Amino acid sequence: MSVEEETEAICRVCGYDDEVFWEGGWPTAVICPCCGNESDVGDSSVMGLRNYRGYWVRNGARWHSLLEERRQKLQGWDLLQQMANIPPEWR
Repeated sequence: MSVEEETEAICRVCGYDDEVFWEGGWPTAVICPCCGNESDVGDSSVMGLRNYRGYWVRNGARWHSLLEERRQKLQGWDLLQQMANIPPEWR
């Protein structure tokens, strides 16, 4: 597997797709602006990310960051459509 293939630009928890969360097989410590997960904290195992995802959704699936540039993403935002981005191995 090449380094390019090991780069993950989709949050394993919520499917947000505008950051690099894992690169070269290593976490980047990026905090997802949508669900608030930090790569390698709640998403290093399928069980861990399912727990975090369940907690986040159960509590209203609120956006972690509401910076001005993120607010545009909220217009027309569809949680289920975004979660469809989650790679099958992390569902």
